Amino acid sequence: MDRQAAVAGQFYPGRQKELKAEVVAFLRQRRAPEQAIGMMVPHAGYIYSGAIAGETFSQVKIPDRVVLLGPNHTGHGASRAVYPSGVWHTPLGEAPIDGDLAARIIDDCPGSLADELAHRYEHSLEVQVPFIQVAAPQARLVPVCLAPAPLRELLEFGTCLGRLLATDSPPALLIASSDMTHFESAEAAREKDQKALDRILALDPEGLYRCVSADRISMCGVVPTVVMLAAARELGAQRARLVRYGHSGERSGDYGEVVGYAGVIVD
Repeated sequence: MDRQAAVAGQFYPGRQKELKAEVVAFLRQRRAPEQAIGMMVPHAGYIYSGAIAGETFSQVKIPDRVVLLGPNHTGHGASRAVYPSGVWHTPLGEAPIDGDLAARIIDDCPGSLADELAHRYEHSLEVQVPFIQVAAPQARLVPVCLAPAPLRELLEFGTCLGRLLATDSPPALLIASSDMTHFESAEAAREKDQKALDRILALDPEGLYRCVSADRISMCGVVPTVVMLAAARELGAQRARLVRYGHSGERSGDYGEVVGYAGVIVD
């Protein structure tokens, strides 16, 4: 089962040479990469969030398997859609799906379904793939597209996922794809996003879910981030650190209506 790139030439360059050069530039190492349990990275167009995503990816040793957790922006497909097999295409070539791990998630974590429709036009996971292809070309992926769900269901899935990954050595890296506040002033976005980031840095998935709801924070990837944090706790996570926070106004010059972006590493 092959997935063709849906947003190449829109969110990121559509030509191989241009895309590789851009990703390599974003991945310039600022410190030695380290082992990690999980990450949160943004998924906007590379012109806006690529530098933050690249800086975050550059600080992590990416293992042979990666579980990508992203929000469902389109409304298509299953509410917890696991891409089951095949390859994903980008201008950089093919990224293989780890069908064995995908099958284990589907079999062991109730509510997880094999479904490609949710992924067909979804950008939130696709934009992460070129970073992985350049930084760890050997890596196999398990993309999981997540619709909104009650907190209890998200925690149950995260715990199940963490327990499943703990049986492997080394476990797959968890990557949650999320932007932060949408279309508010830079000042308001930073204030709201700090509240959410405080909960993420405290490894508090319950607190993040409730904070985003109570403070009306338009963090589109709160669902995958809650799942990632719950799974990371199950895998023994001890800390999280903010790599960088920024917003679209830093590129567009419009500080009156921005989208916030953050890169976080959990280990």
